Amino acid sequence: MPFPFPTGAARLAAAAACALALTALVGCSDGGGGGGDGATESATRSSASGGTQVTIKDFKFEPASLTVSPGAKVTVVNKDSTTHTLTASKGGSFDTGDIAPGKSATFTAPSTAGGFPYTCTIHPFMKGTLTVE
Repeated sequence: MPFPFPTGAARLAAAAACALALTALVGCSDGGGGGGDGATESATRSSASGGTQVTIKDFKFEPASLTVSPGAKVTVVNKDSTTHTLTASKGGSFDTGDIAPGKSATFTAPSTAGGFPYTCTIHPFMKGTLTVE
């Protein structure tokens, strides 16, 4: 008896399971070949120009925790399929405004030291923290 192929809801569930498995596999690989302190490497990402970058992808900020110097320039790149923001949760210290898919925005970190939680105002479940020291 030949193997029956799933149809309807079963096919959709199978496709979703495959997509989730592939996402997990890709997310587990940093391509770096090992070595180093992964926690430190993922907490701060500096570009060659001395700036710092946060990427929005899969409805997450990457990295979610970022440490910068006072007044540092932070570039936010939206690699997701929908518009996002990166906005300070309190005090209005920084806000990128709407960033369309494939676009970026830059803001200046506060000049005072401290922890600054942030969110996407469009998707409030997206959260992160900017630490200025």
